[in-house]
Amino acid sequence: MPTHRLFPAALILTFALSVPAVVRADQLPTQVGECSESTIAMIGGRLEGDDTFESGTAVQFDNGGSQISYDRIDAVVNSRIGDPVRICLVSIPEGCPPGDERGRVYSTTNLRSGEAWELPDSSHLCGGA
Repeated sequence: MPTHRLFPAALILTFALSVPAVVRADQLPTQVGECSESTIAMIGGRLEGDDTFESGTAVQFDNGGSQISYDRIDAVVNSRIGDPVRICLVSIPEGCPPGDERGRVYSTTNLRSGEAWELPDSSHLCGGA
């Protein structure tokens, strides 16, 4: 087999390996105990403009999910944008007004670092401020 035919195939393979795969973010789990996978889209302080995490910690995912804390959560701070995560629904508050879904608690594991955290999706429970 002539070597000039191997070059294009090798070039195509090299290109394919250098292009990041498109990762589809699963929907957030809806039942306690269910999990889904996504990637980290944003990491920041709880309050806008807080890059020191003094106001707490906020993280958003490509599937639209988010978690927030009034504390600095090192496992979140140590994460990176684009890290793959597994998000599991831990609890759903009861007695919420119709349409108010705040206060769901999720356990998240960073699949790159192995670190995990458990936080709600809002600073307030449903029916709160």
